[in-house]
Amino acid sequence: MSFAAHKIMHWPTGIDNCASGFITHSRADFVPRIPPIQTDDLDSDWPATRREIGPVPNLVVTAANVLEVYVVRVQEQDGARGSRASAESKRGGLMDGVSGASLELVCHYRLHGNVITMAVLSSGGGDGSRRRDAIILTFADAKISVLEFDDSIHGLRTSSMHCFEGPEWLHLRRGRESFARGPSVKVDPQGRCGGVLVFDLQLIILKAAQGGYGLVGDDDGFASGAAISARIESSYIISLRDMDMKHIKDFTFVHGYIEPVLVILHERELTWAGRVSWKHHTCMISALSISTTLKQHPLIWSAVNLPHDAYKLLAVPSPIGGVLVISANSIHYHSQSASCALALNSYAVSVDSSQEMPRSSFTVELDAANASWLSNDVVLLSTKTGELLLLTLVYDGRVVHRLDISKSKASVLTSGIATVGNSLFFLGSRLGDSLLVQFTSGVGASMLSAIMKDEVGDIEGEAPSAKRLRMSSSDALQDMISGEELSLYGSAQNNPESAQKSFSFAVRDSLINVGPLKDFSYGLRINADANATGIAKQSNYELVCCSGHGKNGALCVLRQSIRPEMITEVALPGCKGIWTVYHKNARGHNAESSDDEYHAFLIISLEARTMVLETADHLSEVTDKVDYFLQGRTIAAGNLFGRRRVVQIYERGARILEGYYMTQDLSFGASNSESGSGSESATVLSVSIVDPYVLLRMSDGGIRLLVGDPSLCTVSISIPAAFESSRQLVSACTLYHDEGPEPWLRKTSTDAWLSTGIDEAIDGADGADGALHDQGDVYCVVSYESGSLEIFDVPNFNCVFSVDKFLSGKPHLVDTFMRDPLIDSQNLIGQGSEEVSGQSRKENIQNMKVVELTMQRWSGQHSRPFLFGILNDGMIFCYHAYLFESPETTSKTEDSASSQNTTGLASTSSSRLRNLRFVRVPLDTYARNDTSNGNSCQRITVFNNIAGYQGLFLSGSRPAWFMVFRERLRVHPQLCDGSIVAFTVLHNVNCNHGLIYVTSQGIMKICQLPSITSYDNYWPVQKIPLKGTPHQVTYFAEKNLYPLIVSVPVQKPLNQVLSSLVDQEFGHQVENHNLSPEELHRTYTVDEFEVRIMEPEKSGGPWQTRATIPMQTSENALTVRVVTLFNTTTKENETLLAIGTAYVQGEDVAGRGRVLLFSAEKNVDNTQNLVSEVFSKELKGAISALASLQGHLLIASGPKIILHKWTGSDLTGVAFFDVPPLYVVSLNIVKNFILLGDIHKSIYFLSWKEQGAQLSLLAKDFGNLDCFATEFLIDGSTLSLAVADEQKNIQIFYYAPKMSESWKGQKLLTRAEFHVGAHVTKFLRLQMLSTSSDRTGKNPGSDKTNRFALLFGTLDGSIGCIAPLEELTFRRLQSLQKKLVDAVPHVAGLNPRSFRQFRSNGKAHRPGHDSIVDFELLFHYEMLPLEEQLEIAQQIGTTRFQILSNLDDLSLGTSFL
Repeated sequence: MSFAAHKIMHWPTGIDNCASGFITHSRADFVPRIPPIQTDDLDSDWPATRREIGPVPNLVVTAANVLEVYVVRVQEQDGARGSRASAESKRGGLMDGVSGASLELVCHYRLHGNVITMAVLSSGGGDGSRRRDAIILTFADAKISVLEFDDSIHGLRTSSMHCFEGPEWLHLRRGRESFARGPSVKVDPQGRCGGVLVFDLQLIILKAAQGGYGLVGDDDGFASGAAISARIESSYIISLRDMDMKHIKDFTFVHGYIEPVLVILHERELTWAGRVSWKHHTCMISALSISTTLKQHPLIWSAVNLPHDAYKLLAVPSPIGGVLVISANSIHYHSQSASCALALNSYAVSVDSSQEMPRSSFTVELDAANASWLSNDVVLLSTKTGELLLLTLVYDGRVVHRLDISKSKASVLTSGIATVGNSLFFLGSRLGDSLLVQFTSGVGASMLSAIMKDEVGDIEGEAPSAKRLRMSSSDALQDMISGEELSLYGSAQNNPESAQKSFSFAVRDSLINVGPLKDFSYGLRINADANATGIAKQSNYELVCCSGHGKNGALCVLRQSIRPEMITEVALPGCKGIWTVYHKNARGHNAESSDDEYHAFLIISLEARTMVLETADHLSEVTDKVDYFLQGRTIAAGNLFGRRRVVQIYERGARILEGYYMTQDLSFGASNSESGSGSESATVLSVSIVDPYVLLRMSDGGIRLLVGDPSLCTVSISIPAAFESSRQLVSACTLYHDEGPEPWLRKTSTDAWLSTGIDEAIDGADGADGALHDQGDVYCVVSYESGSLEIFDVPNFNCVFSVDKFLSGKPHLVDTFMRDPLIDSQNLIGQGSEEVSGQSRKENIQNMKVVELTMQRWSGQHSRPFLFGILNDGMIFCYHAYLFESPETTSKTEDSASSQNTTGLASTSSSRLRNLRFVRVPLDTYARNDTSNGNSCQRITVFNNIAGYQGLFLSGSRPAWFMVFRERLRVHPQLCDGSIVAFTVLHNVNCNHGLIYVTSQGIMKICQLPSITSYDNYWPVQKIPLKGTPHQVTYFAEKNLYPLIVSVPVQKPLNQVLSSLVDQEFGHQVENHNLSPEELHRTYTVDEFEVRIMEPEKSGGPWQTRATIPMQTSENALTVRVVTLFNTTTKENETLLAIGTAYVQGEDVAGRGRVLLFSAEKNVDNTQNLVSEVFSKELKGAISALASLQGHLLIASGPKIILHKWTGSDLTGVAFFDVPPLYVVSLNIVKNFILLGDIHKSIYFLSWKEQGAQLSLLAKDFGNLDCFATEFLIDGSTLSLAVADEQKNIQIFYYAPKMSESWKGQKLLTRAEFHVGAHVTKFLRLQMLSTSSDRTGKNPGSDKTNRFALLFGTLDGSIGCIAPLEELTFRRLQSLQKKLVDAVPHVAGLNPRSFRQFRSNGKAHRPGHDSIVDFELLFHYEMLPLEEQLEIAQQIGTTRFQILSNLDDLSLGTSFL
């Protein structure tokens, strides 16, 4: 392997940071929400029951290098929409008049750098403010980017970048190379400035721009214009070392001061566990008043003698002010005037032991807690065990008297909490699924008893419906309320219950997380197909991953491709298309609900005839009974007139049928002879049906429209006037039905306030089409051979939207009538470069055209339409529509329309969808189709309910499912049947919301989607909860079992724990000299290990635990492997389960471990899988890795590796080598070569020789490297060694004894190095699949068949691979990568080259070869406009086709699972 590519196949899912803010809208956008009249009457009866959900901010989350912005959609329980909301049962029941809340994706970015911390810079202003907030991201070492949302591109735009790295800022590091943590950012609550702590001692103050802080009138100036977001104006540095602060732990901005005030928590002198009894209260806080104009920062107050383990500051919201200091055992409140504290457990001590601290009623440890404010005096804390605690500040005016803490529900282990608005919070997690929770609070003792009962239940989906006082959340209102009302809680100090608020919670939504992937194994799926070959064979496998921690621990079963569950299959050679249609007879018109109606007929089009099947209880052929057109192939079929009729379109005509009988027959061609003699030969090529219209694209490049008359149920043919005289040939067309109660496209034509009711009154005046308004509007989308695209309204065919070069795939589509300055400048540049380049480039794109279009809006209250286009070279464009009202452009349109004196332009411009825009959505997981066969069949099938999912299915040589969840598209390929010719949905008695597809081999399969899998993830995933931490998993192929190591935390009395720490060899008793009897009975949490043997269920249900192998007390299972050993007595191979363990008994006891061998027998009659122990033996040192080497067992025990042979009853050592200096992390074997990774001393390469029975060291890496995972990489006949380290790099070494640099072969040489940006925990070697370009090679027996890629899993939940490349491909892609660094605008201004540099963290490191290309960057090539793609390809001396086929081959070669 000389050259390789790095590719991420499943992006990170573990959420590191979450925050909320008004990013895509301002607070003012929520004000005019007046509830409907009928709920007003209800409100007046019970004034205090329902609390208003105020303005709901956006949720911003980051997972490693992925940044996502969500909008929170709250479904209110109104009288108007009540019936519809109740039909979809929402998660979590009803609370506060809210029936549900869900997250909807606004934008998703993958950055070239991991986000370390994030904050939202508030724009200031009250509830009516029109300004928006901005997002501040920080990246390692000292990079800061500020992003704001731009409506015109419907995405984030970088507003400023601040970098404090490089030679001119070296003095900030003060000579240090490595820092324990990256930059951390905090912002002033009023948005006046932000602070970033970099290099542990330098504080960067970011000063916010002070625009628009005049009277309210100034704010309204922006009402028509674009929204103004908070911005950073300038920055400067404060060196905290000059202020005599050495060890900064945390800092925050506090509320309630005229100027921003920064409070810093720092430690004056360090202490450690051994000195705590002498030196304990070492921390202090200092408050600095920041004057950004004078750049001065005087100290205004400070507090000393805080515990040494204090680690977090929380700014208390106004009107109280001050800070909470959180330490592991106590919580302290400090403000300029008052302070108080609360001890959480018996380890909390006061400064001088004379006064006693107030104690909480229960004990809890608060290290590693996360917190967020639910109201101005209640903070929600999430502990390291996942419990939620509520801390209440009991205050009077501005004086806090005491702190009260109470237990609440148990929930997920969090990495951050964000309060979203005044009644929701988000629990972000790296270790489990993240949750969106709604909360409501009542005050007083009556509620308390009810809540106390629920304490044990987890937050997973109860439906509490507590009433809540109507409290206003905004600080401004709180200040206006008089002091008497504020002392409501503070006055009754003698009664503790009245002060305690009680909260109830309901989970509203969750985001799936599969990280951290500690280990995974590769096994067969239940419904695997044994005869599959090539790429289809890949969907036989699945990845079973250990993910999560503690009670969030789970087994995640990941599959990259969908494999439907087959109900039945039939051979159908020569099938061209299938359709299912409904038939409503008169009596059943109202009997069945339309959503759950069964299909009546299945229409199958063969090459020269058509078959019709009835889809009742059985599929039975009724071809001879029906009046369908049967003598030729059918182009399309569907329902018209509210499913009362079926329309069937064939090449030269159409039929309308009711049940079995035809009611109308039409033929195309001769009837339109007056429009020109050539049209008689025209046949139908493609069809789009939207009740009551049918759009046909003819072979002569024109279109016909069949218009139905619902009253007579008849159809008439018309050629739209716009196309009668048109000379442009249509290459693809489709109808789009803008359905639903609120048609979406209507909002884009006139001003937004017109779009609701007045609009319909105007339209209704037309009379004829007024009757159709309840069904929404119909539009026709047409693309021409020239590459332009137009949208017409139907049936008038006025052009309402047009784009000049749809073919080029621009990032945004804007109506050509809009004179947009931004787009114009791009066009000028584009045209200039195109003319210069001359003819050479134009040739290969001359024949490109759009061959299929689909525009669809799936159900959902806020959904926006998607537009899909397929080009004839297999590219797929996907665009998402959005609304942008640009104030300046409207007048220019009018001017330009009148200045061009074309007739009718001025009148049409007013009806255009002038606010409609489209943004391009990347589809990089999708491998393009080979389009060698120029078939004209339609490939996109839209479905609205297959097993409850909606989206579209793409047939062809690489079929894929496009599913829509929360307004984002999830693409899941389907590999199992190769190419798919036709697809349709089927809903009947035997196949509930299922599907039918026909493969290219002519087999029709009737299937259902696997129900247990969740598809709202990068890969379909099934989670099996374990209620413990999984550590390692392996696959027992013969019995289809998965043995895995699980540890469960168990509470044990302290004396039991101490007695287990005894060294059995010498029998020393541990002295309990300083422990009192009651301390001995206190409990302590210990992890208990076991090996569980799990079996997948046939039905795809939950997995069964077949057997468990418990470990002894204080024994940790470290590794489990399935090994094949050669039994020297019976001379046969045996497959056994080997387990390596270690006793963890503290540092006074010598380390020991056991090796255990088990055999598995599967009894047919007995459901239990009998696992019997064959052998166990205790060895010195921890047994951290095992492997079978040519029938022998290789055991890494402590600082040596020993090779054993197996006699059937005993292991006897045959060879050993004292090689790992410290601890073996991973052990890999190929033939007789051994690769071994040490925790601290890099990798060792050994070989085993049978004759002479010796292990010999071939070479090693002399550097210090903290290994995480190792594996062999095989490329043809070359063997390389890959290793991943603790700095998130991957290095590839090779063994070359003939080269002089290798010191006569002692030293491994580096072949490549690359920064992955995540901790890789496991490599898996998989054979790469052959691709089309390989098969055309001259030498069929080439190296390419023996080529392996490494699949890896990381702690962020991402999965990627390192795949070998040919040198020619590598050189081409590398020069493309260098171009793309400059050609692509990178989000947040990050440089991909610097991100992928090897990180050595200050250790000496000689730079290695740059021989890995980064696919994350190369994927951007497909997203560039066509002109730029051609230009870049020409600059690097190749063609666009060549580049795309290289990218495709790699996607195909690595489409595992």
